[in-house]
Amino acid sequence: MSYQPSALRIEREAARHRASRHSTVVALISTLTIAIILTIVVAGAPGFKLVRESFFSWHYAVSSFPHVLSGLWLNLRVMIIAEFFVLIFGLLIALARTSHSPILYPVRLIATIYTDIFRGLPLLLVLLLIGFGVPGLQISWITNSAVILGTVSLIMTYSAYVAEVIRAGIEAVNPAQRMAGRALGLTQAQTQRHVVLPQALRKVTPPLLNDLVSLQKDSGLISVLGAIDAIRSAQIDTAQSFNFTPYVVAGVLFVALTIPLTRFTDWLTRKQDRARVQQGQW
Repeated sequence: MSYQPSALRIEREAARHRASRHSTVVALISTLTIAIILTIVVAGAPGFKLVRESFFSWHYAVSSFPHVLSGLWLNLRVMIIAEFFVLIFGLLIALARTSHSPILYPVRLIATIYTDIFRGLPLLLVLLLIGFGVPGLQISWITNSAVILGTVSLIMTYSAYVAEVIRAGIEAVNPAQRMAGRALGLTQAQTQRHVVLPQALRKVTPPLLNDLVSLQKDSGLISVLGAIDAIRSAQIDTAQSFNFTPYVVAGVLFVALTIPLTRFTDWLTRKQDRARVQQGQW
């Protein structure tokens, strides 16, 4: 015998669909209203025509696109390399900060000072200090490449942020998990590796992905050292044409690169939230 929903269930489903349609219509009307108001305000501004020609010229967008895209490829490579080392150094710093061994106190102190300094310094200032300070040392075996020094600056800064994220994940693991690992005969290092870290990294994956999004955007700051990335390429084209459309092209490319990762982060966060609810953690 096939299942037949009750009249009450059918009525509830119909009410839910009506409420959903009503919410959709209200959201659509409010969105269109705001869009129309913004269009009227912007298009009616005295300098709208000049801004449109200076920032949204199709001719300059097409001509600058290949240069900006080539520069974006450099940003992407810098981001991938920096993220690899950021995760390694961030994990090592977090492990150092969460260690409780008295013999490792100097290491723990250095890790604490490192995170305090590089979380407090603006990234732009770190780029300037390293990008111009290191070449000033005139050490023959240290490169003066703006790309490499900019990547090192990103690694040093973001390692401090990622270390704090991982440390928070480690400290969020229930102490009973650590005690259970020790009770099974695991050493302190084995418990950290096989019991604590897998749970900690699972908890902090969304925040780590958010740091990756920020790193992806901040990779454009290496242009202050002279690296020919997307922003620098846009700046060169702007200087030649006296039109700011290349900056808009660079912005669109960065957004197109960032949105998929942002949506993936949001989806992963919602998935973990649902899993916690199902497990009764919330």
